[in-house]
Amino acid sequence: MNKVKIVTDSTSDLPSEEIKELGVTVVPLTITIDGTSYKDGVDITSSEFASMLVNAKDIPQSSQPATGDFLSVYSDLSEQGFDILSIHMSSGMSGTFQSAQTAAGMSDANVTVIDSEFISVALGFQIREAAAMANKGSSVDEIVDRLQKVKTNTSLFLMVDTLDYLLKGGRIGRGRALVGSLLKIKPVASLDDGVYTPVTKVRTYSQLVKFFKETYQKEAEGRVVKGIGIAHIEAVQLAQQVRDALAELSGFTDVSIIETTPIVSTHTGPGALALMYYFEDES
Repeated sequence: MNKVKIVTDSTSDLPSEEIKELGVTVVPLTITIDGTSYKDGVDITSSEFASMLVNAKDIPQSSQPATGDFLSVYSDLSEQGFDILSIHMSSGMSGTFQSAQTAAGMSDANVTVIDSEFISVALGFQIREAAAMANKGSSVDEIVDRLQKVKTNTSLFLMVDTLDYLLKGGRIGRGRALVGSLLKIKPVASLDDGVYTPVTKVRTYSQLVKFFKETYQKEAEGRVVKGIGIAHIEAVQLAQQVRDALAELSGFTDVSIIETTPIVSTHTGPGALALMYYFEDES
């Protein structure tokens, strides 16, 4: 049985040091801002993009890796003797999964492509679990079975602070955006089967923290928390407030706070924040 190599895209929000330590191969997406294109995480960092986003003349555009990019990675890893498990951001938000799947169909390598149905830290949960198992000698099938359990027990909630980027991205209409802005409404959505799905609205950060606490407490009942992560774009103080509230509630203090990838930022705008966590059922 060949050893397994994990491939992902650049939206997992795992630190580069951890990616290297886990031995994961990353195929980056591309972000274009004011006519200049950058490889996500290669030519531009999250913090660099955040400052550019506010001053951009036009809303930035993101694009998935080309099929040829994946094909090259798969061929190289196959020549090294690896079976490949390629895990990617939700197909409901990007064509990255389809691009990887097309490349797998063209490749002579043994490639299994997985739609994580998530993004950011929630995708990172699956990458971390998969790489740890691969490094211990688990098979592709064993890892895929485990990832299905992680996926089922993962929640992601996203709050956007301004409706401008949802409007420009076509997720809400102009009238709804105008009314929402006048009322200072901040929509909160989940990823339901990998698709952006509105769940509630808040007007203040305190209401958001209350929603997060109540939802987390309800979902955590009878289960063991395995990971909590918070991703934001220029909202570090709010992220710290959410982290502290959940730590007080759950006693789980290993909560990561990261500035999210430009691929997410371009669709949410500054001030956005996402809370992600996953559980194991108590045995």
